[in-house]
Amino acid sequence: MRRFGLLGYPLSHSFSQHYFTGKFSREGIRDAVYENFSLPRIEDLHTVLKQHSDLRGFNITIPYKKQILAFLSGSTPAVQQMGACNCVKITNGSLFGYNTDVVGFKQSLQPFLKPHHRHALILGTGGASAAVEFVLKELHIDYRFVSRTAGDDTMRYDELDASVLSSHHLVINTTPLGMYPKTEEYPAIPYQYLTPDHHLYDLVYNPAETQFLAKGKAMGATIQNGQEMLVLQAEESWRIWNSAD
Repeated sequence: MRRFGLLGYPLSHSFSQHYFTGKFSREGIRDAVYENFSLPRIEDLHTVLKQHSDLRGFNITIPYKKQILAFLSGSTPAVQQMGACNCVKITNGSLFGYNTDVVGFKQSLQPFLKPHHRHALILGTGGASAAVEFVLKELHIDYRFVSRTAGDDTMRYDELDASVLSSHHLVINTTPLGMYPKTEEYPAIPYQYLTPDHHLYDLVYNPAETQFLAKGKAMGATIQNGQEMLVLQAEESWRIWNSAD
């Protein structure tokens, strides 16, 4: 039996186990299982690897997409460039890192892009934001990070105003704000300055319409949640785990 799984903490919001269990059932895949590994500390991965010698690969979610790098024996150039990994393939005990968020985000975003979507705001600076930044660079879309603390390339939420929103028509939430069960939460951006020219992308998928998206829709913006991205990145992970290389 080949074992796969999801590494993170907590995993109450997990999409992956439900998706892969359904996939295995639908496609008649009987030699594989997928389970959650909810680890309070990333160091607990050592125990997981010792206890499950049949583990062939796993996905990584909040908050370990950057911390997992210390456990890898190698990684793709994309992972090395962005400093974040969400997919690991295990071969002869060695862990090799990939980032399938890049595939999922790019393929899901592109159909929504309009010619005026040339400047973006990335809300949050965690592991998921690294994949978003990587894709925006590939698409030649300028961007600014937004966080609670300012930095060289990072604005604070309280610095966002009408001028900033009028020149940044793509707004991407990479934070867990609004994720079930804390569905009342949302990023503190000035929603009153959003227009039908704006597109809001929330990497959160549960609920399907977060407060972030609902507030954007109320102002006429187009909206998109993270469901399609998750499906695309899951399928890319499965391809990697079953590839010969």
